Amino acid sequence: MPDRRHALTPDALAMMDTIARTGSFAAAARELGKVPSALTYSVRQLEEALDVLLFDRRSRQAKLTAAGEELLQEGRRLLAQMDAVANRVRRVATGWETQLTIAADDVLSRRTLLELCEAFYTIRPQGGDEGTGTRLRLRSEVLAGTWEALVSGQADLAIGVPLDAVLPPGYETQPLGRVEFLFVMAPHHPLAMGTEPLTDAELLHHRAIAVADSAQRVSPLTVNLLPGQDVLTVPTMQLKIDALLRCLGCGFVPEPMVRHHLALGHLVQREVRRALRETTLAYAWRSAAVGQPRKAPQGLALQWWLQQLASPTTRQALISLPSGLPGGLPGAEGALPHDT
Repeated sequence: MPDRRHALTPDALAMMDTIARTGSFAAAARELGKVPSALTYSVRQLEEALDVLLFDRRSRQAKLTAAGEELLQEGRRLLAQMDAVANRVRRVATGWETQLTIAADDVLSRRTLLELCEAFYTIRPQGGDEGTGTRLRLRSEVLAGTWEALVSGQADLAIGVPLDAVLPPGYETQPLGRVEFLFVMAPHHPLAMGTEPLTDAELLHHRAIAVADSAQRVSPLTVNLLPGQDVLTVPTMQLKIDALLRCLGCGFVPEPMVRHHLALGHLVQREVRRALRETTLAYAWRSAAVGQPRKAPQGLALQWWLQQLASPTTRQALISLPSGLPGGLPGAEGALPHDT
């Protein structure tokens, strides 16, 4: 096994690629600046190390065997990966992170998030032709799960954390904006015909649709659910809206996400005696090591995202624009429900 690993060098893989591409040992030798006998010797050494035949000796051309074809395809893939790793390492040395993970609350506009990703991928550092090399990873979270992803180290940036969330030392937050929640149901739901404002006693007799808090380690939040009320718990806000459209219950939802359904009459809004919930969200990121007053250096990718979030237009789009996309991004599902 060690001999095989030593034989599969980048030079050996590049040699195989050149022979296959040029179609003959002689042409490959000219391109590589070698004599054909030296190339033939290198191929035999590689075959002996792998204990396979890579070329059909009965053919006057450089015809690959099945094993040779496999090595060629895998070798090209490995060479491409080596180049990609080298490019990423070079960019990391210039300040670009290898990966940036962003946890976004489920109520935010997915369309705006993807537009930001699209803009990020157009960056060409230092006038080059290639991008930043930073891999983006998006996580969809709910309530406490958003900031839990940040403080647990699973995310570098959390967008949509509650503004009043208590974060440990070493984190910074900035306001994102206010999100208005409406109490809605299908037009043929019994409460749609009720006298407004609806009381808690009336709501108690009807099933609520709730989205599960995605927090796994901290205590999940439960909001706007009455003791003893029947609850259907779903993993995403979009699935909650789908359940409301099917008249499976009632509940509070962000106004932007149901604006279209309300305009078409697919859902109806009703006033409730309890105050309508309006929540203030923020975005947060790690700024310093715990116990260290000096700020930790920020990668260029995180800096770029923070610059975008500093724009009032971007913040407004994240909390005011409809998602524009069915469903949500994959993320963890909590065990306990909350109603938003």
